[in-house]
Amino acid sequence: MHRMNKAVTDVLHLFINSMNGKKILIADDEADILEILRFNLEAEGYTVITALNGMQAIDKAVAFSPDLIILDVMMPMKNGIEVCHHLRSKDNFRNTLIIFLTAMSDDSSEVKGLESGADDYLTKPIRPKVLISKVNALFRRIKPVDAASNINLGDLVINRENYSVAIKGNDIVLARKEFELLSLLASKPGKVFLRHEILNQIWGTDVIVGDRTIDVHIRKIRQKLDLDCITTVKGVGYKFEL
Repeated sequence: MHRMNKAVTDVLHLFINSMNGKKILIADDEADILEILRFNLEAEGYTVITALNGMQAIDKAVAFSPDLIILDVMMPMKNGIEVCHHLRSKDNFRNTLIIFLTAMSDDSSEVKGLESGADDYLTKPIRPKVLISKVNALFRRIKPVDAASNINLGDLVINRENYSVAIKGNDIVLARKEFELLSLLASKPGKVFLRHEILNQIWGTDVIVGDRTIDVHIRKIRQKLDLDCITTVKGVGYKFEL
C-alpha cells in the first residue's frame, strides 16, 4: 500500500509541477536526503521524482523520462554506476544529464563515475545550494544546435542535432560530455585545444572539474571510436586529426 501511495504521490507531483520546468529524478536509499533535495529543487521550479533503490530508479526513469537524474552511488538492488551503465545503453537516455552523489571522495571513485557516463559528481554531505548550482549550470550548458553545423570527416559523421556519431554507417554510442568533447575537437581539425579552453567550453565556468576529467573522457572516446584521431599535445591539450 505504501508503495502504491508513493507512486501516486510522484504522479501528482509530476502533474502539478509539469509546467514549471525540467524533470529531475533523484535516487538515494536515505529518505531524509530525498526529501531535503526534493524540497530545495522544487523550490527552484523543478519537477522532482524520487526512488529509494537502483531498480526503482530505472523503472521511474523509463516511466517519467527525466531531463536529469541524480544517483547515489551506493544503493541497494543496483548501485548508481550500474544504473548509469544500464540507462546509457538505451537510446532514450544517451543524452540525459546524470549527477552522482557519493560518500566516497577518493579519485578512483570519481573516475569510475565519469567513465560510466556521468556529467558531474558531488560528494556527501550534500549542500543543497551547491547541488542546485550544479544542476542549474548543467542545464545552462544545453544549447540549441544548428543542424547545418554537422561534421563530416571521411568515414566519421557527427550529427549535432541528435547527438549521434557514426563510422562507416555504424552508430557509436557516446555519453553527452563525450559527444560534446569530440564535437569540439573535430570542429577544427588540426587546432590544438588548450586544457582550460576545453574545460570552459564543455563544462563551463560554473562547474569545478579537474584535468583528469578531460583525460577520462578522451580515453573513453578513443576506446569507442577505435580510431587514431585524437592526439595528445603533452602539457598543452588535445587536437583532432584523421
